Amino acid sequence: MRASALLAAVGLAACSGGGDDAARRARLGPNPTFAQVMRIADAHAGRRQFGQCAACHSLAAGGADRNGPNLHGVFGAPVAQNRPRFGYTDALQAHGGRWSAERLDTWLANPRATVPGTTMAFAGVRDPLTRADLIAYLRTQR
Repeated sequence: MRASALLAAVGLAACSGGGDDAARRARLGPNPTFAQVMRIADAHAGRRQFGQCAACHSLAAGGADRNGPNLHGVFGAPVAQNRPRFGYTDALQAHGGRWSAERLDTWLANPRATVPGTTMAFAGVRDPLTRADLIAYLRTQR
């Protein structure tokens, strides 16, 4: 019984990003603020997490759009204007503003609730630390 529990723990650690991730979560404590989560965000972890985004988005400078726009340089860019040739929805264009860390956090948590009428077919990233890691990674892609 103890061996199976150990194997399960090792398996969960491998799926969650390992001990580093667990240590970062432990430092956060219960109910961390967005600022606290962003302080420990890890762009390297975000790079690994970006794999789920790469199905629809590229990050290469000058790279092509896919089902979603290329996200190179999106951090700090005007919403729905980073890729002028991409067919952003009217809803996203009307949303306005710039892609700040806070705005990306809200968007990544639930795109359709953030901008009703968007066509982004993605349920969102529930975990605040995973979102923060993705944001930290996007910040490096300028």
